[in-house]
Amino acid sequence: MKIFLDTANLESIRKFNDMGLLDGITTNPSLMFKEGGNPKVTMEEITKIIKGDVSLEVVSTEYSGMMEEGKRLRQYGDNVVVKVPMTPDGLKACKSFSSEGIPVNVTLIFSANQALLAAKAGAKYISPFIGRLDDIGQDGMKLIQEIKEIFSNYDFGTQILVASVRHPVHVVDAAKIGADVVTLPPAVLDKMMLHPLTKIGLDNFLADWDKLKSGNPDIKI
Repeated sequence: MKIFLDTANLESIRKFNDMGLLDGITTNPSLMFKEGGNPKVTMEEITKIIKGDVSLEVVSTEYSGMMEEGKRLRQYGDNVVVKVPMTPDGLKACKSFSSEGIPVNVTLIFSANQALLAAKAGAKYISPFIGRLDDIGQDGMKLIQEIKEIFSNYDFGTQILVASVRHPVHVVDAAKIGADVVTLPPAVLDKMMLHPLTKIGLDNFLADWDKLKSGNPDIKI
């Protein structure tokens, strides 16, 4: 399963990319607003840091505006995936972009029907928002299972990109189902690396090494 980072924070992107953990990036207008600064500079820098796909989102709600914005976004790099909303105009734009060889991520997916339509329109990625479904008392992970089952019945090239991930358990569940991609906030990726027994074990190793050195001050590894 590929791991994308869901952020526009350049420091976090560099941090996890240097660890070799990132296969791509997803952004949206809210994430850009959170970071402040010039979004053009931010988007340009992200596409330079990341070799994999970078989803940059249009803000137009009409077909013609989406097409204009999407083509401008593609100028930031060949690794740009144009992100469009799951609306009639978004599907139309998805079809047009895909026909021109421009990859598309259809976002704000909340049902298997929407996922099926986006795949039919030629999306490279569909982004089901599982956390937001959980928030209203629905089972977000069940949606991933349904989409996975449907896609396995047909020859879709569309990848399931699990979004709105709230905690590490979401990641494990998505991997068990066989989702293609999961996109994570930096805080969730940080939590995935941590376990109390890892810290306890390391502390014990270092304490024993200090004891060993106390009787052998010149010892080195």
